[in-house]
Amino acid sequence: MTASRSWWPRSWTRGWWTRGRLTRWWPRTLRGQLSLVALTTATLVMVILTVVFNTVVGRHLQQQADDELRTRAAAVATTVDTRHDPVRVLETPGDGLLDTNVWIYAGGRLLEQPPSVPAGSPVTRAAEALAARPAQGCVTVGADSDGGGIRLCAHPITSTASNTGTSTGTNDRAHTAAVVTALDLSPYRASADTLLLASLALDAAVLACTYVLTRLAVGRALRPVRTMTEQATRWGAVASDERFGGAGQPAELAGLGTSLDALLDRIRALLRHEQQLTRELSHELRNPLAMIIAELEWWRSTPRSPGETGTTHAAIADAARTMREICDTLLDDARGDAHTTPGATDVLPVLQRLAQRPGTPDHVQVQVQVHTHAQAQASVIAGVSPALLDRIVGPLLDNALRHARSRVVLRAVRRPDGDRGIRVEIEDDGGGVPASFLGELFQPGRRAEPGDGHGGAGLGLPLARRLARSAGGEVRYDEQHTPGARFVVTLPAG
Repeated sequence: MTASRSWWPRSWTRGWWTRGRLTRWWPRTLRGQLSLVALTTATLVMVILTVVFNTVVGRHLQQQADDELRTRAAAVATTVDTRHDPVRVLETPGDGLLDTNVWIYAGGRLLEQPPSVPAGSPVTRAAEALAARPAQGCVTVGADSDGGGIRLCAHPITSTASNTGTSTGTNDRAHTAAVVTALDLSPYRASADTLLLASLALDAAVLACTYVLTRLAVGRALRPVRTMTEQATRWGAVASDERFGGAGQPAELAGLGTSLDALLDRIRALLRHEQQLTRELSHELRNPLAMIIAELEWWRSTPRSPGETGTTHAAIADAARTMREICDTLLDDARGDAHTTPGATDVLPVLQRLAQRPGTPDHVQVQVQVHTHAQAQASVIAGVSPALLDRIVGPLLDNALRHARSRVVLRAVRRPDGDRGIRVEIEDDGGGVPASFLGELFQPGRRAEPGDGHGGAGLGLPLARRLARSAGGEVRYDEQHTPGARFVVTLPAG
């Protein structure tokens, strides 16, 4: 049985293996990554500059060699006499130096050649081919991988000689000759190699300096970021008031510090909101839970008839429904959804149910009143749900019951037709709110007299105002009402 061929393409495997190796060798720190990017960029730039530089140097050295060859060829051409036929070479002082590596041709005939070069060698054949050309030209013979070899350049010589005949008169004939000079390129190649090695050494030094300086510069630039990281590790989002700030920092880090400070402020605000929601839930659920506990303890401690047991069950179920409404109302408000489902509620039944709930002190009488501007309108309709109206008025009623001496009034008022809305007033005949405490009346957790013996947590009034505002209404304290205290709830009409 032959093994089945894997469906996984080999190219994918090679690509994954290559990416894995690159990921393993890729620096994990921003400092290392920036340094590597700078080094790679500098390497590409230096490679391009080195290639261009050495190419230009090589062409320049070759041009120098060609200029020297042409100069020597022109000097040798002055020793060639083309005025007579045949062409001949004149002997001049120092012609031994001029004849070094020089070929002289006349009409394809070799007049002179270097004694050290054989007649049939590749150099001689290249010189003969250059001499046959009508114009100047250069060629390199015997070039190897190192760039050495022999450079040859041809210099044509053209002149006119005059001969006089008896019958034909004057006859002008053109005699043509050529001088070919050769030069060993090894010294030039050695100079080019020296320049190449020097440029490579310079490249290595520049790249090393680039890498070191980049790491130092990036490390210095990231030092404030490292400081900010250490600060963020030490600080707590809620317990600490420390902030990053942007003073004395570069513009980018100053902007980062400002953004992080704003983020910390939002986090603190969200956590405070969650804590406030938790406190409000515990505050609002305290009374229904106390009622359930009291009913259960009474039912277990005292023999009850079937009718009384049913009444206890109904009271517990009503308290449980109240707790559910409290949770739904507060959670909807926390999500900002309370205003999306306003509803419509007859205010009078809600106020009557609040006035008759258990827990009212025996010495306090609760009265419910309805005032309308039209006799035909006997009801006051609010544009909120019953649960939300209960959560708004309930904390205000609890506050009035705690401070009242003998009487609390719940009053529903329909405002004039030109002013759409209703008003609910909660009055008590207690001592009122001290003038020095009015500025802190609706702040969470603040109480005018913490040691007055009441179990309030200072959350009811802020909760009532926040829920009323979520429905488009308001809760305010009437400073003009005396004696006692009056809180006024304004809500849109249903």
